[in-house]
Amino acid sequence: MRQIVLDTETTGLDIANDHRIIEIACVEIINRKLTNNTYQTYLNPERQVGSSFKIHGLSDDFLSDKPAFKTIYQEFLDFIKDSELLIHNAEFDIGFLNKELERADVDTKVENHVNNIVDTLSLAREKHPGQRNSLEVLTDRYQITGYDRSYHGALIDSEILADVYLAMTGGQRDLGFVDNTGRDINTKISSNPKNKFNLIQVKISEDETRSHENYLKSLKEIDHGSN
Repeated sequence: MRQIVLDTETTGLDIANDHRIIEIACVEIINRKLTNNTYQTYLNPERQVGSSFKIHGLSDDFLSDKPAFKTIYQEFLDFIKDSELLIHNAEFDIGFLNKELERADVDTKVENHVNNIVDTLSLAREKHPGQRNSLEVLTDRYQITGYDRSYHGALIDSEILADVYLAMTGGQRDLGFVDNTGRDINTKISSNPKNKFNLIQVKISEDETRSHENYLKSLKEIDHGSN
């Protein structure tokens, strides 16, 4: 399964007030493994950044020579094609992306290019009802460490969300262990509450069983002899 964790940074929260995307970032997960395949670009919003600079640290001067969305939209759509998108508060990011496509006179929407869109915020609310479920809170809850979040950035937030999602939906990442037949033997948390872990069952031979019983018998004899 190919999943893409996506995040954006914008000049503000309201599309109706002409706020624009200034950064898009994606990281790839394949079969629950983070790969090195990423997509990231800064964008010229063709307007001033304003007070949102305090959040993301991207200045008007820095963004002035960056490409417009209309010049990069195809490479972005190609990267996410046929994947499952994972987005925290998906309605926000998809709304901004589709508005940018509309502004670029492109007759399509993000959802036309992917297999599925998962809102990880909704997923977190189902798993932790009645609690705060911002990315910051989830990062602490699942003890995700090693990231500098002095400023919000789409790439770093995508990487953090990937770690949060993997922790929230099944525990540790696939470590790549295989048995001598080449079969994957990673232990993953099951979604079945009656069977929390998918445990590997190892059958032992009759000789091994007999040897183990003799060992236990010898321990009892030693214990009785010492009393």
